[in-house]
Amino acid sequence: MAAGKTMHHAPRKRPRAVLLVDGSRQALADRAADLRSIIEQHLEIAGAIDDLGQPLPQVAADIAVVFGGDGSILRAARQMGFEQIPVLGVNLGRLGFLADIQPEELDAILPQIVAGQYRVVGHLMFECSVHRSGVEQSRSLGLNEVAVLAGPPFSMIEVQLYVDADLATTYSCDGLIVSTPVGSTAHSLAAGGPIMQKSLQTLVVSPICPHTLTNRPVVDGADHVFELAVPKPNEGTSLLVDGKLIGQISAQDRVRIERSTAQFQLVEVRGRGYYRTLREKLGWGGRLKLNE
Repeated sequence: MAAGKTMHHAPRKRPRAVLLVDGSRQALADRAADLRSIIEQHLEIAGAIDDLGQPLPQVAADIAVVFGGDGSILRAARQMGFEQIPVLGVNLGRLGFLADIQPEELDAILPQIVAGQYRVVGHLMFECSVHRSGVEQSRSLGLNEVAVLAGPPFSMIEVQLYVDADLATTYSCDGLIVSTPVGSTAHSLAAGGPIMQKSLQTLVVSPICPHTLTNRPVVDGADHVFELAVPKPNEGTSLLVDGKLIGQISAQDRVRIERSTAQFQLVEVRGRGYYRTLREKLGWGGRLKLNE
């Protein structure tokens, strides 16, 4: 059996599910409400959450059904914190790498879930902390990536990369991204980073518009501790985790990225392999497919 993958056998009773949707987006909330009746035919509804910005209430559930796009799944993963439960992503967005199930597929896929014909694949999560003069200022749990962006007045910055406390290199660039395999098809890909299979335990460091052409993305094991420092930041140089602004970076700050004990768990059903997803979403061999 592959590492990070758990095979499931047929449960004795219907799985308990918690439904998650960003209720602030009315179109998503309405569509999720329309699909609830299909869910109820197969799963026992243990709860329904429409605020992804608050801590997840204590709900005894076997699976979380997240309606939306990959952004909704990122918020749900952050919301679950260190109490991750397996996620089935129903794509109500456009490009969905994590939210890979289309609404029209639910009638066929949910019986597979009930029959235990699925697997749960564990995915790397990280913790990003900011330290100033040795004192921790903030700590964030993430699934996709850490990004340091130059910001206003939009002049190039130098970002120092330390690996296990040793200086690896200094990038002259518009920013730097440290991405998980899950995040490798997001901002990192747009910056020229490689696509990494989602279950790998690796991180990729990708500079944004590096001044030196020999600067290329670097892939390394996730057991290392990565640290970033910006000795001369711009006024607007900022730190983002999974697209969420954490704050501005000062010259005294050290941004630390390390593997988390939390592990994002994604439900995969038969016929929905990783390369099929890449082929469909990235338009390999054809036109890019956008879901309506």
